[in-house]
Amino acid sequence: MLVDPAHLTAADHLDAAWEMAAAGRPFLAYLLAEEAARLTPDPATAAAIRAAFPDPNLTREETD
Repeated sequence: MLVDPAHLTAADHLDAAWEMAAAGRPFLAYLLAEEAARLTPDPATAAAIRAAFPDPNLTREETD
């Protein structure tokens, strides 16, 4: 069953972010968390969501 993305809540996006993080998909988790934070009206809660899912492009370490 397909769901219209316009009907998804911040909680839906956050749940999906945790699922993607658990599945080893950090960038997708980050994108979903960013959308959850955007939909969250409380700035402190949005900041906490962003802190829980940092941008993996900024935190990864290069190896040779």
